[in-house]
Amino acid sequence: MDGTNPVIASGVQNRPSLELISRLRLKAKHVRRNVLLMAKNKGDGYVGQGLGAADILTAMYFYELHLDPACLASPERDRFLLSTGHYSIVLFAALAELGVIPRDELSSYGADGSRLEMSACETTPGVEITGGSLGHGLSQAVGMALGSRLSRRNFRVFNFLSDGELQEGATWEAAMAAANFKLDNLIALVDMNNMQADGKVSEVMKVEPVAEKWKAFGWHVQAVDGNSMEELVHALHTARLVLDHPKVVVCTTLMGKGVRFLETRPKAHFVRVEAHEWDLALSELEKSAP
Repeated sequence: MDGTNPVIASGVQNRPSLELISRLRLKAKHVRRNVLLMAKNKGDGYVGQGLGAADILTAMYFYELHLDPACLASPERDRFLLSTGHYSIVLFAALAELGVIPRDELSSYGADGSRLEMSACETTPGVEITGGSLGHGLSQAVGMALGSRLSRRNFRVFNFLSDGELQEGATWEAAMAAANFKLDNLIALVDMNNMQADGKVSEVMKVEPVAEKWKAFGWHVQAVDGNSMEELVHALHTARLVLDHPKVVVCTTLMGKGVRFLETRPKAHFVRVEAHEWDLALSELEKSAP
């Protein structure tokens, strides 16, 4: 890419209403409740990530994606690729709200023989890729986005990845390829929660300056509060209008969002919650503002 400013399409769409934002916030609260109930049954899980990313998944599935829950195999559907397979808990929580996964099946999360594995598998309805091996989601997204163009279809590809995945070389090779092919039907969402299995991302392997790096690779970049529904929706709305460049939304999120005692836990990558704390977590969530 030559570093020039991305072209913005004419005919700007109407911005989402405050009523829509309010409905999405309430839906995100329902997704968070699903996350807690799923993990409560098992006793542990990737609860911090699920609560932190609930706003992003809600904005995607209930605002942005062109996806018919009754026709998940449609070749024209938008693709949402969960590169961070261990975030499956929030993907399943959103798919249950969408009606793709039966709500009563959520209790089987992480159980032997369940379709709802702790690392998402593409054999589960609504799951596009198996994302357990980190750092490969964006490469698959680039292939799908290029395939959309070559097959003369109009679907878009969204790739959810983490700040820890920015430590992977394959991620940046894919970013370079996306810009080279001017894949404006590709949108990446980076969850910046500053946490990975071995500790804080900023202490294990620094990845900043993230926004500047994506821009240098030829992407259109927006940085938002990933727990602000208004900012997320506005960023997605803006990304639709950008031509000739792949787009990335860098989302700063808070692990455990909505449950105070989880928000402040120093080790929140994989959370075990004591039996008596689950009801407290659910109570805190219900009291929190949608």
